[in-house]
Amino acid sequence: MDYSTYRTIRVDRDGGVLTVTLNRPEKLNAIDAALHAELATIFADLGRDREARAVVLTGAGRAFSAGGDADWFKAVADDPGVWQLVQWEAKRIIHDLLDLEIPVIAAVNGPATGLGATLALFCDTIFMAEGARIGDPHVKMGIVAGDGGAIIWPWLVGPARAKEYLMTGDLLSAQEAERIGLVNHVTPIQECVPRAQAFARRLAEGPVLAVKWTKVSVNKLLRDAVNLVLDTSLALEAQTFTTEDHREAVQAFMEKRPPRFLGR
Repeated sequence: MDYSTYRTIRVDRDGGVLTVTLNRPEKLNAIDAALHAELATIFADLGRDREARAVVLTGAGRAFSAGGDADWFKAVADDPGVWQLVQWEAKRIIHDLLDLEIPVIAAVNGPATGLGATLALFCDTIFMAEGARIGDPHVKMGIVAGDGGAIIWPWLVGPARAKEYLMTGDLLSAQEAERIGLVNHVTPIQECVPRAQAFARRLAEGPVLAVKWTKVSVNKLLRDAVNLVLDTSLALEAQTFTTEDHREAVQAFMEKRPPRFLGR
């Protein structure tokens, strides 16, 4: 499998372990139109890679991913046609990540917010660096956590905790995320990616068919949640992109001031 056409994602191969790196370090790997489009194809491509046995997902530089790029948010809000494409891509990202049978290990080497957090949390095992923070602040931009957050947070930590963090948009420390079961392991920052790669290598060198089909079996439970929630959450997110509250949140972000929400 040739990954050379990707521009915002880097793929490095070490035997059967592929390290997939979100590669916009100058923007904290914030997700713009180009990266979103590539995320909508990368997991299907990985599934067609006959040499791949396990995947490590991480971010270049000092972040995992800072979620959606604010400039891109504005473009999406201003053009309904763009949002239709974004919705289609958003579904592909989640469904293809679930369809990928080989294990995917997240190395959360720095901040993971919004869609960045969703990508990490949909992975099979999550290593998180000390000092990193994770959260889904969609509501702080006046929009619904529609691209997977409303599915994976309650699935991992239960509805009550999930609603607290999704409705406030508060970020969690690595230690708190581990304590409540949101992530598996907290590591020193310099060990985060190597530890994730070592774990991926262990799985890649193990009974590959038994490992991946065990994942497939467990993911049937998660797939039911995706089928139940994703279409609704994306539709409600689309509605909030058209609200005055969202436009105010974007403007406030650009002007570096607190937003003044009006509830409309």
